[in-house]
Amino acid sequence: MKIPQTIIAMKGHPGTGKSTLALSLASSLKISLLDKDDVRDCTASLQQQPAMASLLNDLSYDVIWQVASTQLRLGLSVVLDSPLSRRAHLDQLLRLASSSGAGLLIVECRPGDEAEWRRRLEQRKGAGSSSSWSWHKPCTWEEMERLLEGYAGCTEYEVGDVPKLVVDTTAPVGIEEIVCQVEEFIIVSHQSRPPPPPP
Repeated sequence: MKIPQTIIAMKGHPGTGKSTLALSLASSLKISLLDKDDVRDCTASLQQQPAMASLLNDLSYDVIWQVASTQLRLGLSVVLDSPLSRRAHLDQLLRLASSSGAGLLIVECRPGDEAEWRRRLEQRKGAGSSSSWSWHKPCTWEEMERLLEGYAGCTEYEVGDVPKLVVDTTAPVGIEEIVCQVEEFIIVSHQSRPPPPPP
């Protein structure tokens, strides 16, 4: 499926199936996938003290914004896989979309079944050094609860006119069905998008 130039921004907490969906979606659409965790994973040797964690996390976002900017200048679409946990992250994407003329869409993974979310999260803990889970992510439900408490509700913010689709990644359906749902959302969003202003 060929789509107009688009930034597809994933949103959601760790363990919600966000990265699995992002990978499947990028593969189906044959577009670039930029994962914040790919950058963050490379900073393990730099994390010497707790104060560095926030700095390195912010740096990880800056890197994927910069790489996305390059892809967009080439006229390509991108899937950005990050928690998109703060409004400032969305503001950065709005600037990217505006400067490139690309559409911006949000796909939020929000598990409807908390028990299944917890099971998946703790199952990944058992994967040890598997690439399916990163050292900087919560790997127990207690760690997840602390993370959510630390967010203090900032992850729930208004996205304005940005089209957003919320998917339940714990629903008893295959990933292919969820990908089809997202692709239909992309088509409908572009059909309702106002045309760009004349040069």
